Amino acid sequence: MKLTIITHVSVDGVMQGLGGPHEDRRDGFERGGWALPMVSGEIEALICQIYDRADAFLFGRRTYEIFAASWGTGEWGSDGGDNAISAALNTRPKYVASTTLPEASWRDTTVLPASLDRAIADLKAGPDGELQVHGSGELTRWLLERGLVDEMVLLTYPLVVGQGTRLFPLDGPDVALELVEHQALSGGVTSQVYRPAGRPVYATG
Repeated sequence: MKLTIITHVSVDGVMQGLGGPHEDRRDGFERGGWALPMVSGEIEALICQIYDRADAFLFGRRTYEIFAASWGTGEWGSDGGDNAISAALNTRPKYVASTTLPEASWRDTTVLPASLDRAIADLKAGPDGELQVHGSGELTRWLLERGLVDEMVLLTYPLVVGQGTRLFPLDGPDVALELVEHQALSGGVTSQVYRPAGRPVYATG
C-alpha cells in the first residue's frame, strides 16, 4: 500500500490552524483559518478527488481528534452524504499513531500499538491501495525520517502566516525530493507532488 502525505502549507511553511480560527490555538496561535478564504470550487474538487482515492487513513493524535470532532460526529456530520471527504472518512479504515489515546470513538478506527515502525510496515505490506496522512505534522516528520513515505502532496497557499507550527523544523533530517507533478490552481494556490529521493547532494568545492 502506498503511503501518501497530503499537507496544506503557507509560503512560510505554516500548517497550523488552516481550517478555522479555533481549530488549533496551541502556543497562542491567533491566525487560524488562513486557507479557507482561498479554497475555490477548483481546489475543493481536487481535495475531494484526493480523499476519494484513499483506501485508508493514518493520523497523529491531534489531527485525529480535530477530524473526529468535525468530520466524525461534529458539524459536518458522520453519515457521508454527498460530500466525498465525509464519505471517505466515515466509510474507510482509520489508524491513529498514538501512545496516549486510550480508545477511539470514531467508527472504523484502530489505535496502533507502540511498536509503530512494525505496525506501519505491516499496513504498507497490505493489499495495493493508498494509505493517506492528512495534516499530522509530527507524524509526517517521523515517517519521512524513517523512509516510510512514498509520495507527498503539498498544497501551497500564497500568503505568509508569520506564526504557528511549520511543516518542517528549523533543524531536522534532510530529504531530496523528486517533483513528479505540479499544477497552478485558482487564487495562486499550487499543488506539488513529490517522491522522496534519498538525501540531497551538496556542493563540495
